Amino acid sequence: MDWLRYEKEALKKGYKNICGVDEAGRGPLAGPVCAAAVIMPRDTIIEGVNDSKKLSEKKRESLYDVIKETALSYSIAFATVEEIEEMNILQATMLAMKRAVEGLKIPADFAMIDGNKIPPLQIPAEFIIKGDGNSMSIAAASILAKVTRDRLCIEYDRKYPQYGFAKHKGYGTKQHREALLEYGPCEIHRRSFLKNILNDI
Repeated sequence: MDWLRYEKEALKKGYKNICGVDEAGRGPLAGPVCAAAVIMPRDTIIEGVNDSKKLSEKKRESLYDVIKETALSYSIAFATVEEIEEMNILQATMLAMKRAVEGLKIPADFAMIDGNKIPPLQIPAEFIIKGDGNSMSIAAASILAKVTRDRLCIEYDRKYPQYGFAKHKGYGTKQHREALLEYGPCEIHRRSFLKNILNDI
């Protein structure tokens, strides 16, 4: 498989600073959604990089620093729980992606977005379905976003140990749902995501 296929296509069109963009945390019941944007050096492949969901936590952690050291520029951004509740998870995800692209120290002139929608950017962009499994730049972004958000959930676990955030990272596991029924939601829960669970009380 050619991990640089989409990057090469953008280069042929005359773009130079091509960023891959991905998110982590659309599905969890708690915490912000995180997005990352990464501009990789031309023709660079980092061995082991893949869609973050296909990698073990240990592998993602080991690649995290390698990606940050290798990238020409990277940016990590969030949309808060309050923003998710105010505008819905899709729009909040688009906002986090927009913030990530705009936060690059080297401005991108083209963005490749994982998924099937493009955030409101000031630069040309394309979406790539399953881009995190087909583009080196997007895969790198997926790892930065996932590791960053997972580390945040470990911090949440220290503050709210009764919910088990370090283990499930906010997703709706049996343990998490049972904790919600026992303790109710805390300030980092997405209330709009909990209606079906809390209606069962």
